[in-house]
Amino acid sequence: MTSGRNDPCPCGSGRKYKHCCGSVVSTESLIALLISGQAPEAERLSAQLLRGRPEEGLLWKILGVAQMRQQKDALPALRRAAELLPQDTESRSNLVDELINYGNRLRARGKRGEALAALQEAVTRSPMRPDAHVSLGRVQLEARRILPAADSFRNAIIRQPDNVAAHLGLATAFRVQGSASEAMASCERALALAPHSPDVLVLLGELRADRGEFAEAQQLFERALELNPRFASAYCSIASHRRLTTDDSRWLRGVESLLSSQLALGEEVQLRYALGKYFDEVGDYDSAFDHYRQANELTQRFGGRYDANHFSALVSRIMDRSFDTLRDAFSESDVPVFIIGMPRSGTSLAEQILASHASVSGAGEVAYWDKAFDLPSPVGLAEEYLQRIHERAGKATRITDKMPANFLYAGLIHAAFPRAKFIHMQRHPLDTCLSIYFQEFFNVSPYANDLNHLAHYYGEYRRLMAHWRRVGLPLLEVPYEGLVADPELWTRRMLEFIGLPWDPRCLQFHDNARAVITASRWQVRQKINSRSVGRWRNYEKHLGPLLSLTEPGTLPG
Repeated sequence: MTSGRNDPCPCGSGRKYKHCCGSVVSTESLIALLISGQAPEAERLSAQLLRGRPEEGLLWKILGVAQMRQQKDALPALRRAAELLPQDTESRSNLVDELINYGNRLRARGKRGEALAALQEAVTRSPMRPDAHVSLGRVQLEARRILPAADSFRNAIIRQPDNVAAHLGLATAFRVQGSASEAMASCERALALAPHSPDVLVLLGELRADRGEFAEAQQLFERALELNPRFASAYCSIASHRRLTTDDSRWLRGVESLLSSQLALGEEVQLRYALGKYFDEVGDYDSAFDHYRQANELTQRFGGRYDANHFSALVSRIMDRSFDTLRDAFSESDVPVFIIGMPRSGTSLAEQILASHASVSGAGEVAYWDKAFDLPSPVGLAEEYLQRIHERAGKATRITDKMPANFLYAGLIHAAFPRAKFIHMQRHPLDTCLSIYFQEFFNVSPYANDLNHLAHYYGEYRRLMAHWRRVGLPLLEVPYEGLVADPELWTRRMLEFIGLPWDPRCLQFHDNARAVITASRWQVRQKINSRSVGRWRNYEKHLGPLLSLTEPGTLPG
């Protein structure tokens, strides 16, 4: 039944029909409001009309666009428009635009899971959109889904070969995988397309730094800041690759200015870590700890959670597990050398020293055994792993894998490679845990962002290492403090342990030009020093739950 103009409006507003849904408002006039920049009024009127005409797709479309332009949640309206107007390409495009925008906003707030869902939907709805693939790839990278991220960037490049962001993303994915030459090639393609892009210059600088070319890297970071004085990544990169001093007042002013403005969560986290490093290196330890604490608390907003009970149960399951199923699937190879321990315990230093030997190649951190641990069948594990390390490190008598967390899977690894050797790097627990707390791990190690969680994780690491000693793992214990105090003594012991003769080049490890992508890439290019030994004493009053790690009977002999 049609309502009279003076009747109550059937939408339930309480107003007369002529003053509500019966008002003469054409879709053309609503579109004119959008064109003239009056999105709030277009939103109000279209929402009002939809109460009486809920199946009119064009009104849903106008409502969604009006909400998009105000950066409101437009997804419900745009989804409805796409449903009611299935042949309207603009409605579909609007929905994909908003899914990408929404996903990027979620990413900026650290909500990676929700961002992944939105951006995956965007790619599914419009697989030919390169910007959808790039946005998805960026979140996948941050979530450490490296192989899917690389595929996303490749998909973008196939659809738009001159997409700078896609080439940069692919370069970053290659870098994380340890493929230095491929990373540089992708970055150089981006540079050719955008020679004045701060993003390109900073990544190129990072790749130079990976190879020990720190002067060239610093020039690239400074150039990026000249082009964009508010480019947060450039400030962070400058801090990562040299010691800061009180002479860096311009750098400090720039960082503090950025932090006084509205930033994406990831940018604020990076800048807080950088400020922590600055104040640590100028000796203002209370300020340093405050910034590191803020960085870690902000990182927790990304959603990673450490489940202490789950980790304890995992360690117990590992200790109880039998690896007899590998009796017929092991390898006689003695090529792999596994450098294990806690992060920040000296694993990068040990690898850099050994990789300077003529018969050793360093593979870096090879992500493999965490996935292999849960496979139903061990068949082919050893052969696949050997293929992977040879792809990364070439052919050599020994190839090192310095993934610290392999301490969790040492039993499986030993069963697969009974002739392989393990070098266990040990460092004072407070120096180790403090260094972890002070290092950005991109929320892939959620235990690292809370001192109580760090203390628990370290205790479980100790429990498992004691188990490996009891079962006779071929293990050389190397104290970090001993290695920096007498590098030749401990280098000789490591080489003897892995069956290699002395090579004096091992003591010139800082001149090795191999690419290093870990957080220690600057430190391992410096001559050996004991500057970081006992660093925890500067922060003793802040360490709280970590102090239990130094109680009698808890320190290594």
